[in-house]
Amino acid sequence: MKKLRLVLWATVVVALAAFIIFNVRDHNDPDRTDGPQGTSAADFFPSFSLTDHLGKPVTGQTYRGKWLLVFFGFTHCPDICPTTLAELARVMDLLGSKAEAVKPLFISIDPERDRVKPLGEYVSAFHPAITGLTGTGKQVAGAAQAFRVYFEKQEQDTAPDGYTMGHTSSVYLISPDGAFVRTYDYGTPPELIAGDLKEKL
Repeated sequence: MKKLRLVLWATVVVALAAFIIFNVRDHNDPDRTDGPQGTSAADFFPSFSLTDHLGKPVTGQTYRGKWLLVFFGFTHCPDICPTTLAELARVMDLLGSKAEAVKPLFISIDPERDRVKPLGEYVSAFHPAITGLTGTGKQVAGAAQAFRVYFEKQEQDTAPDGYTMGHTSSVYLISPDGAFVRTYDYGTPPELIAGDLKEKL
């Protein structure tokens, strides 16, 4: 576990450095409330039925009463996923005692490889508050469709098992009653996310 944690954090450092150097995006508007593809927040109540990294079946109802930070990714992701999970871990630390009202969820879009046990080891390496979710291919596709998240399997000879996954890189903020509130683009500083959440808690 210690070795895995070191490898993951080393990956995060490299990815963050690359992000800063190439300045891929600058979408850090703290007031952004538009839904995916221009969806009105009032009309967007995403749902899911999956299995958490402890092997328990969960749905959106399981987390009612909590502010959700939802991110779709996969454990073999070389950069975006570990970077984002590290940032979510930082957000939880910045929230302090208010963190109890927030639940970060990492939904795998690679159920073929991301089984319950390895998914649990992966998310636990970042922060104990982060819960990993997986399921059957149909369940994962249903969750992605509900959130209007893009993902696809992409063949790549140099990747583990010969493929990687392309996917949406935003973090979704869901209210305690299950309604979409906003997205945070990849690279949004944890300080901005934590500050935004503190205003809502």
